[in-house]
Amino acid sequence: MAQVPPLAALEGPSRSAFHHALTELVNNAVDHSGATEVSVNFSQRGDIVTLEVVDRGVGIFRHLRERLGFGSELEALQELSKGKVTTMPDRHTGEGIFFTSKAADLFEIESGALGWAVDNVRSDMALQRKDPPRAGTRVSFALRPASARPMEALFAEYTEDYEFMRTRAVVKLFAIGVTFVSRSEAKRLLTGLDRFREVILDFAGVEGVGQGFADEVFRVWARAHPDVRLTPVSMCDVVDLMVGRALAAAKNTDRTR
Repeated sequence: MAQVPPLAALEGPSRSAFHHALTELVNNAVDHSGATEVSVNFSQRGDIVTLEVVDRGVGIFRHLRERLGFGSELEALQELSKGKVTTMPDRHTGEGIFFTSKAADLFEIESGALGWAVDNVRSDMALQRKDPPRAGTRVSFALRPASARPMEALFAEYTEDYEFMRTRAVVKLFAIGVTFVSRSEAKRLLTGLDRFREVILDFAGVEGVGQGFADEVFRVWARAHPDVRLTPVSMCDVVDLMVGRALAAAKNTDRTR
């Protein structure tokens, strides 16, 4: 890394962050893409250093859909955002993309007709539609070295006893639009979250939820998974009201059992 100009001056947390990102992204491309070549590029614009890893393989979302049986590439993207998703459990933990996405200021994956952007400066995520679709996969890791967090602190935020047991699910990634009404939408969001001990449900950008959605999440699913702690955050007043009603109904149900 010291021989690459944008990286030569990096030290401490920023150097560790780029080392982690480079290792994880290249290993993922080599192990999963099926491409004969992987392109690695570094650039610097102002105080932002960017790592870009590109391949022309099968595509990350298509690969996950085909290997793990997801219903669509969008569903594969949604599950990837939660963490602990891998097609090679004997060689990978499913943690690489999750933690790499958290270490960047801006992290982006483009593959096929989809893009996923994680903006940690604004604490936001977004889905994007790509037209024309991208062949293979492009991953971008952008970071201001001065803003880099120690990787140890990042891991500690999502682990307990050195295990990856806490995740943050961004609710708006799981539906088109800004309101969530049905139990089926709730079930799509909740798939696989029983892999964790704590799930932070981020409702930023969600303008409303229906009674069925809230009841399915905070009463039905919560009762079926008592070892998983659900923590809703960033709720507008309408969402807070519906979630509060569902939590109250869950308590009343427990009292009458």
